[in-house]
Amino acid sequence: MSNKTYFFLILLLGSLTALGPFSIDMYLPGFPAIAEDLNTTAAKVSLSLSGYFIGISAGQLLYGPLLDRFGRKKPLFIGLVVYILASAGCVFASTIDSLIVMRVIQAIGSCAATVASVAMVRDLFPVKESPKVFSLLLLVVGVSPMIAPTIGGYVTAAFGWQAVFVILTAMGIAIFLASVLWLPDSYKPDKNLSLKPRPILSNFWSVLREPQFYTYTFTGAIAFAGLFAYVSGSPLVFMEVFHTNEKVYGWIFAFLSVGFIGSSQLNTLMLRKYSSQQIVQFALVCQVLVGGLFLASALSGVLTLPITIAFLFFFLCCIGFTNPNAAALCLAPFTKNAGSASALMGAVQMGMGTVISVLISMFEVPSATPMVAAMAGSALLALVVLLLGKRMITTEVNVQQDGDAMVMH
Repeated sequence: MSNKTYFFLILLLGSLTALGPFSIDMYLPGFPAIAEDLNTTAAKVSLSLSGYFIGISAGQLLYGPLLDRFGRKKPLFIGLVVYILASAGCVFASTIDSLIVMRVIQAIGSCAATVASVAMVRDLFPVKESPKVFSLLLLVVGVSPMIAPTIGGYVTAAFGWQAVFVILTAMGIAIFLASVLWLPDSYKPDKNLSLKPRPILSNFWSVLREPQFYTYTFTGAIAFAGLFAYVSGSPLVFMEVFHTNEKVYGWIFAFLSVGFIGSSQLNTLMLRKYSSQQIVQFALVCQVLVGGLFLASALSGVLTLPITIAFLFFFLCCIGFTNPNAAALCLAPFTKNAGSASALMGAVQMGMGTVISVLISMFEVPSATPMVAAMAGSALLALVVLLLGKRMITTEVNVQQDGDAMVMH
């Protein structure tokens, strides 16, 4: 594979993976405008974000078997068409309920791009190359939370929140056309694979029974739920508690994303000296300490905008170390069922995110405490799950290969 082809494939697969994060982050600055236009509250608008997480969680379980049964392209193309139509539907949503429904459908469509891109890394690149490819994909994906809210803030201020979904519709069309024209065939459909519920559930159950899988899947998912708490709660905290405007919120979100993305890339260097297991445990201890101090500050009423940004930055840095290592460790024991393991891992992660975002949306008080409490609680629970789960693992499969680990987002 030439360098040009390698770069182009990374860019195309990264675009597929970034579609979901863009859909999550770009409309966040528009929460107050959406609430005003649809005659509801910002907390109720956050349910549209929870709906998106529900769609992603269900969609990952749906597309895993479909991608193996029919190949990568057909399910991907159908998913992208669903995404495009649902994004256009969001533009014309006249009630908060219709927006929530469109967001669920939009998520189910975008999920095809996320699952397909991960599967195609395994198809198109040698096994020893996958850690580096996943790291490069994370760099591409990492740009989205840095620029999406900033762009969304300016677009919302200038043209209204509907314009954000016009842009997402255009993005979906562009990625669909690029995939049709240039994405190679990477996998021969397995016509012998059954799509009946019983064999599929049996396959998922065999994955879930692996101690290393459930330990690091639930550890990573619960720790990562702190990020969902931040994403769900930050529009209310920054724009209603600290009274920033859409543009300022976008810049704050971009700055905080640097902490998450920067630490996830620094993780590659840390793996040269420490194991993934060591990094996960140390990062979780730090996450618990930061979360505890953050919660104590919120309860004592001393939180200011700069202090809140500082705590969030360090908390997200911890997640940047925890997430890629936990993901790599939970997938390490699998070769035959790697696709099902990947889909199940993603579904658990998004399921946790859905629960925590719904809980936060129930608190309509102008306070940072619900968001901070959810973040601190998720960190503590993740550490407990890790310490208990490690007792169940008899033989642990490591993931380090030439100083790198499989890095996923």
